[in-house]
Amino acid sequence: MPYPKNVEVALAVEAAVRAAGATPATIGVVAGVPTVGLSPDEIEKLGKGGALGTVRKLSRRDIAACVAAKADGATTVSGTMLLAAAAGVRVFVTGGLGGVHRGAAESFDVSADVPELARSPVAVVCAFAKSVLDLPKTAQLLETAGVPVVGFGTAELPAFFSANSGIAAPCTAADAGEAAKIVEAHFRMRLGGLVIAVPPPRVEGVDLREIDRAVEGALARARAAAAEEEEGKRRAAGGEGRGGGASSSVSGAKATPFLLEAIREATGGKSLEVNVALMLNNAAVGGAVAVALAGGRRSC
Repeated sequence: MPYPKNVEVALAVEAAVRAAGATPATIGVVAGVPTVGLSPDEIEKLGKGGALGTVRKLSRRDIAACVAAKADGATTVSGTMLLAAAAGVRVFVTGGLGGVHRGAAESFDVSADVPELARSPVAVVCAFAKSVLDLPKTAQLLETAGVPVVGFGTAELPAFFSANSGIAAPCTAADAGEAAKIVEAHFRMRLGGLVIAVPPPRVEGVDLREIDRAVEGALARARAAAAEEEEGKRRAAGGEGRGGGASSSVSGAKATPFLLEAIREATGGKSLEVNVALMLNNAAVGGAVAVALAGGRRSC
């Protein structure tokens, strides 16, 4: 999201968690210091730096280098889980998970979020994996990793922008109290992390079929860009020029931001409206689960 929209949304997410009775603690790395509970000024700093390209994107593998460089960093799901678990935070809310990228059979492009979920004892409240990913393979890999995915008020896993993926939820919870019981049992048995998958709310004036079409269009653009880049590499290797191809890769860490921006453009910003709405909804659900997990004791 563009600055200052990302800052505005981050503060609104904190407000939604607080309204549910829990204490928000936004996570990041500021001047090399892993911080669980960023101040509004620190959120502003990371948001502004993200827009300028001066803030690092931190998965588990990147955190130590950022700390050593005394740099600023915004954590991905895996990085946030790692720091949350170290601080004893048991519930984390986000928009969507990383997972298995389409075409991963050739690229081996699988997000670090999946193995982190198997390691860190944190409940991640989200709208399941981002719809630009291979959702069936992501669900299968989570099963292989032993990560429970709990459908929150639904027997079908959501597909980020849509409530329907066609994938059955392995288990379900009708409300925050039921979800908290599953989370508590999972943690008591020291089984790592788990996912609470929340369907996105309806947004007035937004046709989810339009977003689905935009997703397919964005994926086609990404495939075309990747093919052009590969052709440029092939020609360079064969001595047929000095490269060419796409000016920047849309694989790896760059793939999801590229696709989400393409979807935003194709929908005239409507996908961003859904993204913000589901973030706030996830925050409300996560706050309620945290309160239930604490035995109903409201923290503020």
